[in-house]
Amino acid sequence: MAQTEKKGGLLRKSSASKKPLKEKVVLMYDEIFTTEDPSKCNPRFWEELFLMKVNLEYLEGKLEVLDGEELMKIKDNINCLFQHCIQALGEEHPIRVVNALQTLCALIRGVHQKNKSTSGFDIINMLVGFDKAELCMKNLMESLDSLLCAEGSESLKSLCLKLLLCLVTVTDNISQNTILEYVMINSIFEAILQILSSPLSRREHGYDAVVLLALLVNYRKYESVNPYIVKLSIVDDEATLNGMGLVIAQALSEYNRQYKDKEEEHQTGFFSALTNMVGSMFIADADEKISVQTNEAILLALYEAVHLNRNFITVLAQSHPEMGLMTTPTSPIPMTPVTPLGTTPPSSDVISSAELPLDADVQTSNLLITFLKYSSIVMQDTKDEHRLHSGKLCLIILTCIAEDQYANAFLHDDNMNFRVNLHRMPMRHRKKAADKNLPCRPLVCAVLDLMVEFIVTHMMKEFPMDLYVRCIQIVHKLLCYQKKCRVRLHYTWRELWSALINLLKFLMSNETVLLAKHNIFTLALMVVNLFNMFITYGDTFLPTPSSYDELYYEIIRMHQNFDNLYSMVLRLSTNAGQWKEPASKVTHALVNIRAIINHFNPKIESYAAVNHISQLSEDQVLEVVRSNYDTLTLKLQDGLDQYERYSEQHKEAAFFKELVRSISINVRKNLAFNTLSQELLLKEFSTIS
Repeated sequence: MAQTEKKGGLLRKSSASKKPLKEKVVLMYDEIFTTEDPSKCNPRFWEELFLMKVNLEYLEGKLEVLDGEELMKIKDNINCLFQHCIQALGEEHPIRVVNALQTLCALIRGVHQKNKSTSGFDIINMLVGFDKAELCMKNLMESLDSLLCAEGSESLKSLCLKLLLCLVTVTDNISQNTILEYVMINSIFEAILQILSSPLSRREHGYDAVVLLALLVNYRKYESVNPYIVKLSIVDDEATLNGMGLVIAQALSEYNRQYKDKEEEHQTGFFSALTNMVGSMFIADADEKISVQTNEAILLALYEAVHLNRNFITVLAQSHPEMGLMTTPTSPIPMTPVTPLGTTPPSSDVISSAELPLDADVQTSNLLITFLKYSSIVMQDTKDEHRLHSGKLCLIILTCIAEDQYANAFLHDDNMNFRVNLHRMPMRHRKKAADKNLPCRPLVCAVLDLMVEFIVTHMMKEFPMDLYVRCIQIVHKLLCYQKKCRVRLHYTWRELWSALINLLKFLMSNETVLLAKHNIFTLALMVVNLFNMFITYGDTFLPTPSSYDELYYEIIRMHQNFDNLYSMVLRLSTNAGQWKEPASKVTHALVNIRAIINHFNPKIESYAAVNHISQLSEDQVLEVVRSNYDTLTLKLQDGLDQYERYSEQHKEAAFFKELVRSISINVRKNLAFNTLSQELLLKEFSTIS
């Protein structure tokens, strides 16, 4: 008997047959795409349709080839199909429910593709009809809510979430997706929370649930009251918040693991790995940057949780028993995901043992540590647009954390010490730090390390001014907390002071190039005021009196940089140009630094002359400093420990609008046919009569 092949909904014999035969489901689709009511000739048409395995490709392809006018002619049948899909969701037979969910996905995507240029109201009319829209969408959302909350099949829940993600992301700008008004009115918020609070559901669907929630929160968030924002801001259930934290930590941890794997591969045999790749035609430069696709969707979810919900702050510091405590499977795990990491959930068994191997000596980890590691990777290379957006979002999240009183309490807690292995950019003038030599310190030290690392490694022609400003603001906010609560943090402050002075030196060296694009005086003023903060209040938060002496030593040692900065800002503030005002602010801010330099330098020169020493040691300079504090006069500067609190709506709305657009496109792209393939589903339900 001749073999039968199947392609695009057509069945044909491999022998010379006259015409290809169509699958029954394809013939039924063809009937829907006529102007006649398909149930006229066959009263059981709709009942039979949902027993047939869906041919997504054919159905979407059929919608694609129709123009707007042709689609309008069959609008009644499209409406009918949509309504029967919703009815089928209430059926007891799971096969019908599966097929109805998939058909809805194809319909929503297909109709939206045809109506890209028209308003959302046309889409609603085309899918369901204005007169029935409210009731139909209410029924749809209630059915999805019931399926998500039921004890039943996890595969059905997965499909429900895929459908909802499909519904949310059909337009690039989700705020223009008017169908979402019905998702706002008929909330599925509680169903999402239920998924996150249950260990089994969270493991299976947590990633999709968290991404869906992050997107829904961003629907018209500045224009109207979004119920998902209101509800997320008041969640206080510990299991739910911890569940959300776990999903985010696992996704970020998977990214960190993939990066570490690539880094090791790069170091241990870059070329040998390449030569084994079948079909490689070109060999890349061995020094190229290690790249793993960033995950803005999960980062957005973390931001919304931290920004909107004060209770979520406690989750950042909680250790994760689900990570690193399960035994690693003996069978090899496929490390390469089918679709990009940025949009697909990481494999749960890969995650379970992913976190701890990164820090072999650390017994526990938490969401904040995982996030700091992630940040240290994505902030290394800001030339790529996605990484720039990711880096900016990381700094915005850290800004929210640095402003929070409770977050600061655990960041600075001496009883919560961790060894945090941040990734450091390879640089010619420094050795790679040995991971095992890292000390256990309060978490704020890792945040400061991350800021210092960024300051040191991004002084380049394409200067990321915005990221530098955020970086300095984070350091300032942490210092404000330390000053207010008199926290004496044992940190290597010299590294920070040195980084800040080198930043000022860079701004001066590249004055002409940078001033063409940026107001460098804003950043210079912030850096100078950080020093003023140390000078004015350092005795209340620096760990020891000798730390305060070292601050003066660094200022005196690097006095040439401050002198040059003063000369530059004085020159520009005495001219009538556009930089007069911002430059004069820096001139005034330098008053105490200049007083220190002008007071101690003559004393040091005099000491050297009296003792016949050509070059003083550090200890000798410190001795001069300590013995001459009494005669130093400084001016009291107001407002050094004040800052403007973060505000999303007024300053960041454009950034988040663009970010959410990018995430929406990415999520939609990865809800491809393969992710909706239901071979496993059909096997699961094949035994059900």
